[in-house]
Amino acid sequence: MKIVKVTYTTKAEFSEQNQTNIKNVMAELQKLNYPGINYHCCLSADNKTFIHTAFMRSEDDQKLLNEVPAFIHFQEQLKASGPEAPPKLELLTLVGSTKTIF
Repeated sequence: MKIVKVTYTTKAEFSEQNQTNIKNVMAELQKLNYPGINYHCCLSADNKTFIHTAFMRSEDDQKLLNEVPAFIHFQEQLKASGPEAPPKLELLTLVGSTKTIF
């Protein structure tokens, strides 16, 4: 299993568009129903810091995520927006969960 956490801060005026882009990614992932991807995104109280957590069963599942058209569009728009704090990627290790992930 691979767990990736990405945190970044958008400019205030881009936050709403970023939320829309993320919702489009989630809708597309739900429609595709890849069993090896469990992806979440949360927004901090400042309304512009986003925390993405992706649980992927394998490297192939990560490749699938990176090829989803809505995900590509989301990444392109985020980069073009010039975030206040650029994406910071962390690899995590699962210690425990209340639900079976895979």
